Amino acid sequence: MGALNVSPESFHGGSVYLDAGELVDVAVGMVEAGAALIDVGARSTAPYLETAISDEEERRRLVRAVEALVAKVSVPVSVDTTRPGPARAALESGARVLNDVHGLRDPALARVAVEHEVGVILMAFPDGRPGRDDPVSEARGLLAGCLARARAAGLDDERVVLDPGIGFFREGRIPWDVRDVAVLAGLRELSALGRPLGVGVSRKSFIGAVTGRAGVAERLAGSLAATALAVANGAALIRTHDVAETVDAVRVAERIVGATRDG
Repeated sequence: MGALNVSPESFHGGSVYLDAGELVDVAVGMVEAGAALIDVGARSTAPYLETAISDEEERRRLVRAVEALVAKVSVPVSVDTTRPGPARAALESGARVLNDVHGLRDPALARVAVEHEVGVILMAFPDGRPGRDDPVSEARGLLAGCLARARAAGLDDERVVLDPGIGFFREGRIPWDVRDVAVLAGLRELSALGRPLGVGVSRKSFIGAVTGRAGVAERLAGSLAATALAVANGAALIRTHDVAETVDAVRVAERIVGATRDG
């Protein structure tokens, strides 16, 4: 899943493309490198950044990007948004997947997803309660809530991918980087919910904490290591800024996992 942004405030400046032509060129390159899905965001969801923009501005950015992408790329386009207005506009412009980091907590957004019969990626987002001492159990509980809301709204399970929310839990008794590592190590337990797991580790802060690489541009190697282990632990979808390198990491991880099981 190739990640692109049209939001200047995003944490990884290298993923931001404000020119529609450049955005399309990069997306086409991602597809040629092996991306099965292109995800575009118009408002950063990084929990440690000031990213407030209006619904109308997000809608304008998304529609412009989606219209350009669906005209040129051969794979489905996903939109990364938590707001029903921008989501509806993007889906009406041709997007086919909704990536909601709030996990359908907004009933109006759930209705938009049902009306347009799209696939959804639902993330375990912090619920405001003190973080539990067991990050994997916490993620599992939040993801079960996502799945319950999807079902209550009328979405078939087959349309749902679950995301454990790497990088979004910044508060609580357990340091955020320790939590992220624990959740990635415990993905098998989350698979028990019965839906594919989508994981986003690309260039995130926990990789900087583990490696000491403060700059986002310096975190590719760590991202690939985390990706390979996430795949080995059961991840079915990987969201990345670096498609070609990540496809290689996924292929090697899958081959090794397959050989281990065959043995």
